[in-house]
Amino acid sequence: QVQLVESGGGLVQPGGSLKLSCAASGFTFSTYAMSWYRQAPGKERELVATISSNGHLTNYADSAKDRFSISRDNAKNTVYLQMNSLKSEDTAVYFCTKRDGPTYNSGVNYWGQGTQVTVSS
Repeated sequence: QVQLVESGGGLVQPGGSLKLSCAASGFTFSTYAMSWYRQAPGKERELVATISSNGHLTNYADSAKDRFSISRDNAKNTVYLQMNSLKSEDTAVYFCTKRDGPTYNSGVNYWGQGTQVTVSS
């Protein structure tokens, strides 16, 4: 069965960095696009970034552009989210998701359990 296991969340000061990882299993990882979403308390879930199956195409929310970077290692079945210059408004639970096609314009069909990121001094 499909499993998506996030790690790397935690508490970081404003301006700091974190790198999230998502280990995937149960499907042919290199065939599918992957996305990171986040949900802050009291807010709707937000798409943060997407990477195509071959890693050549990426898309970012305006809030993540120039600060976040999504990448993947298809040999390790892992997708990453490097987050720099973190702000308090980045505080949220971050979810790794599998899309049902090779690019960003496909739906999401699996979600991880999420990892908490808290940006606070």
